[in-house]
Amino acid sequence: MLTLGFSPCPNDTFIFDAMIHGKVDTEGLRFEAILEDVEALNRRAFAGDIDVTKLSYHAFAYLTHRYLLLDAGSALGNHCGPLLIAREALTGAQIAAGPVAIPGKMTTANFLFSLAYPQAQNKVETLFSDIEDAVLRGDAAAGLIIHENRFTYAQKGLVKLIDLGEYWETATGLPIPLGGIVVRRDLPPEIHQKVNRVMRRSVEYAFSNPAGVMPFVRAHAQAMEDTVMQAHIGLYVTRYTADLGTAGRSAILEMFRIAREKQIIPDYNKYFFIN
Repeated sequence: MLTLGFSPCPNDTFIFDAMIHGKVDTEGLRFEAILEDVEALNRRAFAGDIDVTKLSYHAFAYLTHRYLLLDAGSALGNHCGPLLIAREALTGAQIAAGPVAIPGKMTTANFLFSLAYPQAQNKVETLFSDIEDAVLRGDAAAGLIIHENRFTYAQKGLVKLIDLGEYWETATGLPIPLGGIVVRRDLPPEIHQKVNRVMRRSVEYAFSNPAGVMPFVRAHAQAMEDTVMQAHIGLYVTRYTADLGTAGRSAILEMFRIAREKQIIPDYNKYFFIN
């Protein structure tokens, strides 16, 4: 039995439904599902108490000695990055002064924000689903939103200051690496390969049978409207989710290179892809 961590967000429940419910060949593997917010999963990975898990790429940069990255399962694509929002337009100095509500220190959202606004150090870690309200209350001058909140902030009267995904894509010409699926290095190599194959089958099943996985998605979507769920899935489940390919791998390597150059992350094990 392998512990398997992923978030209750629609993009994750969409791609994991088939493998945890036996809708695809799991090659004899069994999984104990752990559904938690991505920052909580990041913390579990740092503690080393989970076998296979969704992980922010920012967090993974610190954990390449402990985990390997699957080719399948990543949230990586174009026009899907985090947004910095506020009650009104702010200057760069006002953003730097903060406080800025972030969805977790080790999230890729915070990494991208740090690239765009390295002078902004006044940050408050906030559950991603509470960030809009924190900004509306005035507890934060601005907020860094991810997941489905990018579809709802405007309805609440908030404004976009910057799309950090566009910032990344303009600077690099590469897709945005948000989160990936990793497996513990100390598991046998044959388990690594099995998990990778099962993950790909699960993603392919979801692409081929979207109606079949939606009940699981809805069960964890916290009363989210179907249109928002579908938009969320369409944004974060992309061709790179089935297989990173050359472009996907290049984007991750470039993110880590830049982060190391700017001393945002420590030195890391360069050999973190499954062979």
